Amino acid sequence: MADIFEEVDEDLKQENYKKLWDRYGRYIVAVIVLVIAGAAGNVGWKAYTEDRQLGLSEQFVAALTQADSGNLEQAAGAMSQLASETDTGYAVLALFREASLRREAGSVAAAVDIYDAIAADSSVEPLYRDLATLLSVLSQADAGDPVALSARLQPLAASGAWRHTANEYLGILALRQGNKDAARSHFQAVADDATAPSGARSRAAELLRTLAP
Repeated sequence: MADIFEEVDEDLKQENYKKLWDRYGRYIVAVIVLVIAGAAGNVGWKAYTEDRQLGLSEQFVAALTQADSGNLEQAAGAMSQLASETDTGYAVLALFREASLRREAGSVAAAVDIYDAIAADSSVEPLYRDLATLLSVLSQADAGDPVALSARLQPLAASGAWRHTANEYLGILALRQGNKDAARSHFQAVADDATAPSGARSRAAELLRTLAP
């Protein structure tokens, strides 16, 4: 973790913002992937326990096998087809995996479109709609408009399951804008929250030390 924060010099010059995001952003991506595997996987498991979902589970596993073999585009297409064939929890799970595969294959815009579609679908549980919003912002955080992206994260940072990660991202986006005061405020919110995961609190504390006047 120390290497992540060494990229930020005391003046936080503009050229270092991208270095910070390149290292810190990738770490967050890894965390979020694990979150998806746990949260969305729970939805998939409930669907799997129903006998009529056996065929869908086989399709899902086959698509994952394609992905593991490096056939990202084919796997993404299989996930898209699976999502279109069911309205169960597998549809949401498949869409999340499709978006992840599209992004991994370099089609960031396609991934963002999928995340935004999930976020806008009122039939999807709010927990997963918020997760889709978070992942959409993550996918654009290094090049998108930091002001617009921050506006999308504000409601998630106020409350809900993803508030800790949302505040971390708001801090990073504030740094992109050169606003150290706002960045400190968001990182402090994470560091002071006893319900935040220990890893998130540690990262926030390290960044606060780096940003100390």
